[in-house]
Amino acid sequence: MMQTVTPAPSVKPSSSPTRLLSRWLLFGEWRAHPVRALVAIAAIALGVALGYAVDLINGAAFNEFSAAAKSLSGLSDLQVRGVQPLFDDTLYPQLARRDGVALASPVLELDVTVPGQRSALKLLGVDVFNAARIAPDLIGVPQADRPFDTMADDAIFLSPAAQEWLKVRPGQQLALRSGTGLVNLRVAGGLVRARAGQRIAVMDIGSAQWRFDRIGKLSRVDLKLERGVDRASFRRTLQAQMRGRLLVEESQDQEQRTDNMSRAYRINLNVLALVALFTGAFLVFSTQALSVIRRRSQLALLRVLGLKRGQLLRQILLEGGLLGALGSLLGLALGYAMAAAALHFFGGDLGGGYFRGVQPQVQFDAPAALVFFVLGSGIALLGSLAPALEAARARPAAALKSGSEEGALAHLATPWPALACLLVGLLLTQLPPLFELPIFGYLAVALLLIGGIALMPRVSAMVFAAAQRLIARRRSGLITTLALARLANVPGHASIALGGVLSSFSLIVAMAIMVSSFRISVDDWLTHLLSADLYVRSATSGETGAMRRAEQAMLAAVPGVAHADFLHTSSLTLDPARPAVTLIAREIDAVDPARTLPLTGKQLEPAALPPDALPVWVSEAMVDLYGYRLAQRVQLPIGAQNQSFVVAGIWRDYARQTGTIQLRLADYRRLTGDAEATDAALTLQPDARPSAVIAAMRALPFGDALEFAQVGDIRARTLTIFDRSFAVTYLLELVAIVIGLFGVAATFSAQTLARTREFGMLRHVGVSRRQILAMLALEGGLLTAAGMVVGFVLGWAISLILVFIVNPQSFHWTMQLHMPWRGLGLVALLLLLSAGATAVLSGLRAVSIDAVRAVREDW
Repeated sequence: MMQTVTPAPSVKPSSSPTRLLSRWLLFGEWRAHPVRALVAIAAIALGVALGYAVDLINGAAFNEFSAAAKSLSGLSDLQVRGVQPLFDDTLYPQLARRDGVALASPVLELDVTVPGQRSALKLLGVDVFNAARIAPDLIGVPQADRPFDTMADDAIFLSPAAQEWLKVRPGQQLALRSGTGLVNLRVAGGLVRARAGQRIAVMDIGSAQWRFDRIGKLSRVDLKLERGVDRASFRRTLQAQMRGRLLVEESQDQEQRTDNMSRAYRINLNVLALVALFTGAFLVFSTQALSVIRRRSQLALLRVLGLKRGQLLRQILLEGGLLGALGSLLGLALGYAMAAAALHFFGGDLGGGYFRGVQPQVQFDAPAALVFFVLGSGIALLGSLAPALEAARARPAAALKSGSEEGALAHLATPWPALACLLVGLLLTQLPPLFELPIFGYLAVALLLIGGIALMPRVSAMVFAAAQRLIARRRSGLITTLALARLANVPGHASIALGGVLSSFSLIVAMAIMVSSFRISVDDWLTHLLSADLYVRSATSGETGAMRRAEQAMLAAVPGVAHADFLHTSSLTLDPARPAVTLIAREIDAVDPARTLPLTGKQLEPAALPPDALPVWVSEAMVDLYGYRLAQRVQLPIGAQNQSFVVAGIWRDYARQTGTIQLRLADYRRLTGDAEATDAALTLQPDARPSAVIAAMRALPFGDALEFAQVGDIRARTLTIFDRSFAVTYLLELVAIVIGLFGVAATFSAQTLARTREFGMLRHVGVSRRQILAMLALEGGLLTAAGMVVGFVLGWAISLILVFIVNPQSFHWTMQLHMPWRGLGLVALLLLLSAGATAVLSGLRAVSIDAVRAVREDW
């Protein structure tokens, strides 16, 4: 009679042995392959560092800028500003006597041209008695023996940053530009209080109006309301009575405008930083996938010995999560250091010029640090999820068998999720911007990358199987046959290596095409705009250095000048929530405006212009932000009253993303009575030499106030500014190349070392070490070449999204597509050579093992 044996109850491992096993698996893997772990950590760290640094720089700059702006408005409840930069000061007494107004303080705000400086000095003309009660920080501090300097017509008070910048001290003279002449003012002292780095000057408002030829003009009136007055209701009523000629706003409106203006630039920088995080996520996936495949039999043995699926799943996720956590911590520290260095050496304008005139200091941002830590750790966990699920679901009996590694990657060959990602990505490209940002464009780029990488197992299987059949018919050599047989029969392993090349190379291609297209488009744009022989400017910065009509006539009469086109620049505030648009008055031929303007499409023929409207030509940003269309009639507050205009054409403007309107100089002068000009484009006579013409202009009575530039100088300076603005993009291209090289190296190294027994068997059947190394070099070259081909196609598709969707929706300009073949060819050659060299170097260690020892487990 058979006795039934009752199985012993299973004993759940105690927590201490489980933790010991977890540490043993974790540190054992890291000790065996430290380079792969370090590369994954570095990729995560770099993505977190770039994103956190951008966030810290922007946060510090924006907070300091907001504080500086608030200090200028002081304790005012509301501010009344002109739609145009200046308005008539007869409005001031009306506002001061208005019911509900406790105090009204007039302010004249000017960006004064400083001789020899590229930046303007912000000058505030104030009524010292009213300003002392509403904006006490703006009061000058005179010396004890001269208490009435605050009202003196020759006295100016400078903030500490302005004194340091201009290298003047109290008691010294300061020369500022008014027209083409100089105004000599005495530095009478400092200010009660100014923000660090805030370059401002204050003087009596009447003196400022007189000295800078702004008699009867104001920039704003600060209002302090009586107690109990409903601010919102008062603002609505007053704004309705202004009938669009003036704006009633609060101090935070300026913050909102600045935030809106810089938002697209900041978000694009953060998205570029996330590119490095995406690459890091794939490297974590590659690291964990190769680790799971290599340890497949070991993990299966642990399952047989009692380790549960959930424990194994947590173990693999723990390994990936720790890579992400370490990378995130390192990235936060690196990002803080990068932000501190950037603010110290370059300021807080992020290369876009949005926060000039402040000196921010980096401050640790705990909420942002937590967000980026979670983001870095989470993306690493996401990269570990697929390998962890495979390890947990694998059947122990099958996994214990040698040669089952490729089966672990079989599910990656399913094409439908990848095709779905590609299809959804293409559909997203057809959607409009969300909150004036290319959100769907970013999502489309991410889905194309994910879909392209996920499709690589099927692509590699098809490509290398077809190549193997072709080689078999031609009876090629042993090395080629072995290399293609390996790649065709283990497409899962090949896809991991291909994905590393694909992710890095596609991003390199996309960013290189986008930057090159933009740079070439800017160069062509400059060629169109810079059609004159010589350019003259009386104010390199600021608004007080304009030439009057008599001086313009003298400039045009200089010997050697065939024709002079003058230009006047000002601003208009069309929407209180948006930054002011730029208004440019210049000589434009309405019959052939394309000779002067880089038009993007059709233009309105002169015969189609209505008799009661004047033509204007608007930039692409006006179309996106304000809905302007060709032939549309618009009302613009130019001159004493609103004037009817018609949009006669749309042109491309790479210099300003907030919108630009151009109109004929004669129309502007007739409407406003303003005959000043700051710039002149001179066409020289055929036999005239530019140097002789410049010398003659310097001899004019106002020649010292002029600056001269030829076309080549302006183009070189503009492209230098362009390269500086795109320095972060260039850095990320370099990062993508480096990460791609390290990813290829780590992947090939891991796969080569895992094939030690395969090489031992080849040695047994007579294949020499040199032939094995040649086979590895060929495999590396073929894999890299295939990855680069697909990566180029994917990168080109992504570049189309960047060029034709992301950039127009972010910055409101279009560009021509340009392919940087030479640069891409050099990068491709570098990746190709490095992949082959890495495969050979990794194979040297594997083939150095004795053939008998390499295959002894199979005996």
